[in-house]
Amino acid sequence: MDQVLSQQEIDQLLNAMNNGDITQESIAEDPNDVKIKTYDFRRPTKLSKEYINTVHLIFEDFAKIATNVLSTQLRTNVRLQLASIEQISYDEFMHSIPRVTLMGIMQSAPLNGMQLIEINPQLSMLLVDLLCGGQGVSSSGQAMIVDKERFSEIELSLLQDSARRLADTFKQAWSGIVELDTKLEGVDTNPQLLQTMSPNEPVVLSTIEVDIVGVKSFINVCIPYVFFESITDKLSFHNWFDNTNSANEHAPEDLRARMNDVELEIETKLGQAEVKLSEFLAMEVGDVIKLNRRTTEPLETYVQGHEYFKVKPGNSSHGQYAIELLERSQGALEND
Repeated sequence: MDQVLSQQEIDQLLNAMNNGDITQESIAEDPNDVKIKTYDFRRPTKLSKEYINTVHLIFEDFAKIATNVLSTQLRTNVRLQLASIEQISYDEFMHSIPRVTLMGIMQSAPLNGMQLIEINPQLSMLLVDLLCGGQGVSSSGQAMIVDKERFSEIELSLLQDSARRLADTFKQAWSGIVELDTKLEGVDTNPQLLQTMSPNEPVVLSTIEVDIVGVKSFINVCIPYVFFESITDKLSFHNWFDNTNSANEHAPEDLRARMNDVELEIETKLGQAEVKLSEFLAMEVGDVIKLNRRTTEPLETYVQGHEYFKVKPGNSSHGQYAIELLERSQGALEND
């Protein structure tokens, strides 16, 4: 109960139980009674539901980006879709994957911990077959059954390139939350020998469904809790909205500062002239070409090919050619 009973209330409750007015079963069924939930210390839940929802959005973006990346690399239709996100222990993750599988080991500075990308043997050999020009399926159209004991050096080299592309995708997916310098530290094929974290370390496991040439499989991304320790505040939706408001306040200044660095091509046309080809070939230094306008008429100045100003030519104080802006032209009003 939420309140402390007085001695008189306790005596009344005991008397009611002795008289049979209240039974122990009815007390247990009291809706106001405290609900007790079993907690497994071997599977501690570290991230709240709000944070997990944010991670869910991040890995949905990861799946979309990886779809384009792998489709380009394999030159075939690839579809990735987030299947689930769980919070389990590292030991449980190790027992859920094959004994021989491809493990990509990533390090994302400045955050702590090592992240793992697991690609099972069937999907790994499908990637190798497609990268080598194969069809990815047998002659009957069925997926190849793979029972790998080891990967060859050539296979590992091809798969390492795919794992590196997925590491870059991981970096892009998190760019909206934190800027990461994600690098693939290497690949391994024996998960039992990996000592990247302790067995009871809580991890966030993202399972992504992969569909390539009709063959469905999974890619697992394992992230330890220490990765999230310094960015939990950024995983809050409330923080996102605060950042958005702050960004909107400074947006005009930021936009103006970025526009100052944009290079524009400005040109002024003095006029036009038509000459015969024979006259052009006979030209020499010092010849005068008569243009189609007077020297007292204003000239047009073009910015990125569009007319913007009426100008007057002249010389600057440093002896260079210069123009003086007189007024905005009619073309400037039309372009605006």
